[in-house]
Amino acid sequence: MEAKQYHNPDKIYLSVKTVFYREGGLEPISFLWEDGQEYEISKVTDIRRAASLKAGGTGIRYTCKVHNREVYLFLEEDRWFMERRD
Repeated sequence: MEAKQYHNPDKIYLSVKTVFYREGGLEPISFLWEDGQEYEISKVTDIRRAASLKAGGTGIRYTCKVHNREVYLFLEEDRWFMERRD
């Protein structure tokens, strides 16, 4: 039996460039948006386990600064996603 794929228009899966530190841990440094534009993350201000209330799903939420805006980037098991903004 084939599993159904659920498409959530509020959840955007992204390619993310990440630094893995030899002491342990990781930090996202940039991501590719749906249109292929790469955005640099200037700073990660918070890292915590959290749920995405808009898009659904849980994981590690990275609060990031991108062009002086605060955005949430989620690591859900082995995939990165962001919530679509209105």
